[in-house]
Amino acid sequence: MAKVHEIPAEGRKDEGKGASRRLRRSDKVPAIVYGGKEAPQSIQFDHKDVYMASQNEWFYSAILDLKIGGANQKVLLRDMQRHPYKQRLLHLDFQRVNENEALRARVPLHFLNQEKSPAGKTAGILITHELNEVTVSCLPRDLPEYLELDLSELKLGDIVHLSDIKLPAGVELPELKLGKEHDVAVVLAKVGKEEVEAAPAEAAAAAPAAPAKGAAPAKGGAKPAAAAPAAPAKKK
Repeated sequence: MAKVHEIPAEGRKDEGKGASRRLRRSDKVPAIVYGGKEAPQSIQFDHKDVYMASQNEWFYSAILDLKIGGANQKVLLRDMQRHPYKQRLLHLDFQRVNENEALRARVPLHFLNQEKSPAGKTAGILITHELNEVTVSCLPRDLPEYLELDLSELKLGDIVHLSDIKLPAGVELPELKLGKEHDVAVVLAKVGKEEVEAAPAEAAAAAPAAPAKGAAPAKGGAKPAAAAPAAPAKKK
């Protein structure tokens, strides 16, 4: 069962850029709720409330329960506008959720036991996360806030694919229905780039440097042997 997180909101009638600027100056965040059979609705939040909620991972993937004028609306966050350098939210878009209709949402991946795996314990092995979130399809009540991927058995050369992710009941990965070519890598365990580059560098350092053409022998070193005289030509 997906968790539902409640966030207080208020309806608003003033719309447009000017109204939005006035709201932000009064420490409010303008937003809109759309989707379903109802018309889009303009709403607003206290910046403190919605900003604190936005610091949690669930804010971006879980079902949110907006309390608007005494009524509850179940929604998913679909878009967020942030200030380019201040810790301020500028605008939010939410999509209404129908409890009886499947939805698609992006869900974060949590990687477990990576440090305890054979690959994680071996020096020089680089473990890369090719994906940090995936798109799932399910009913709202089955929507997970995240998916866990146990890497305790990961070894050098192992590749974890989308199809290796264990999904909760009622949850699907739509990409897997498109064919094997969409069963992409999620985690790779390979020799680190720095280890590959270090080997030829060490070999080059160990090899003696060839003397430059015409260079004098090193001070205190052995003198090069004199060339043997050529044999005299035989007389005819």
